[in-house]
Amino acid sequence: MQKDHFRIFVVEDNEWYNRLLVHYLTLDPEFEVSSFYNGGDLLKNLHDSPDVITIDYRLPDMNGRDLLRKIREKDDPAEVIVISEQEDIQTALDLMKEGAFEYLVKNDEIQARLNHAIGKIRQNAGLKTRIRALEKEVGARYGFEQVVTGKSPAMARVLELMKKAADNNITVTITGDTGTGKEMVAKAIHYNSRRRDKPFVAVNMSAIPPELFESEFFGHEKGAYTGAIARRKGKFEEAGDGTLFLDEILDTDINFQPKLLRALQEHEITRVGSNEVVKINCRLIVASNRNLQKEVDKGNFREDLYYRLFGLPIDLPPLRERGGDIPLLANHFIDGYCHENKVTLKMLSPEALNRLLSYSWPGNVRELKSVIELALILGTGPAIEAGDILFSRSDILNDMVSEEMTLRNYNKKILDIYLNKYQHNIPFVARKLGISQATVYRMMKG
Repeated sequence: MQKDHFRIFVVEDNEWYNRLLVHYLTLDPEFEVSSFYNGGDLLKNLHDSPDVITIDYRLPDMNGRDLLRKIREKDDPAEVIVISEQEDIQTALDLMKEGAFEYLVKNDEIQARLNHAIGKIRQNAGLKTRIRALEKEVGARYGFEQVVTGKSPAMARVLELMKKAADNNITVTITGDTGTGKEMVAKAIHYNSRRRDKPFVAVNMSAIPPELFESEFFGHEKGAYTGAIARRKGKFEEAGDGTLFLDEILDTDINFQPKLLRALQEHEITRVGSNEVVKINCRLIVASNRNLQKEVDKGNFREDLYYRLFGLPIDLPPLRERGGDIPLLANHFIDGYCHENKVTLKMLSPEALNRLLSYSWPGNVRELKSVIELALILGTGPAIEAGDILFSRSDILNDMVSEEMTLRNYNKKILDIYLNKYQHNIPFVARKLGISQATVYRMMKG
């Protein structure tokens, strides 16, 4: 969605040319144009948040390159168009490397070229607005309070460490059993840090074949090896100035570990098949469901890499040690599911809550979320009852078989589960079950 009005600042010391540019730009009723005759006056008015700034390369108090640098030093997001009397390709390239959007020459085509450049900027601004809205939505999803639900002392400590991690660039090591939410914690740290508008790149180390580690992380050039049909960036370059999250770090190939260590120490990589050194600046967060120190002692992980990665440790307690948090988490998942699926909010019956509290939760928070969502699908009453709480998919079959229903009733129960799960979207349910819509309607009546 584009803004109704676009604010443009013109900086030009030649009074006649200043007026000419303002005249050209104000022909478009959606442009709000202000003009200045030197760089100093412009800098004093940057707080008015222009969308575009056109600057003459030669001003009485500074040149265009110096003014561009001062604008960027103030972290102003405005796009800058430099206008010069000379067609100097090298100067144009240098200015664009420093952040100028365009370099234009004062000639008879200036109006058309200026309008074309501003048109491209407006298009980009619409895209950036949509991206910022999405980033804001994602950031809200990973707020500390959304990720850390619970009042137990262990989780209070986790929350404290997450906030410390978000305030600096130290490497973070997250440990905890499978299902405790390690990636969620990593995302919360990223989206609450200064890098929140930069990429978050997650990599599962256990999913990478040993021979592909170097290419996966450092990238490769076209023809570097059989199958390398094009140049490809690695994960470090993908992350850029953002965060690189390495899940199951202990599964890093032992032969790649020295190369990873060197990349982290030198803050640089070299793509496979290239001699070019590429600087890296991403923040690193690693995670494991095993004890890192024990794996080092066993010789499965390099000690020097361990010390380079260790940084700030955050250990996530298993759900069985957070008994008091289970009701809070369960209700949190109920609220989220009912809101997302636009269904009536349900409560947990006392018997259902006791069933949740008596379970050991080997799958931790992830399992609890799955159990709650299944209970909401299976339950037919205003509250979640103990019978709706099933701790594995086999429980569903056992529950159904124990009732000794007819085949027709089994089919009806399966249909009811699918109808509840997919909000009675009959065409979709029919496709999922591999039957016709007419059959669905007939089974519903029967």
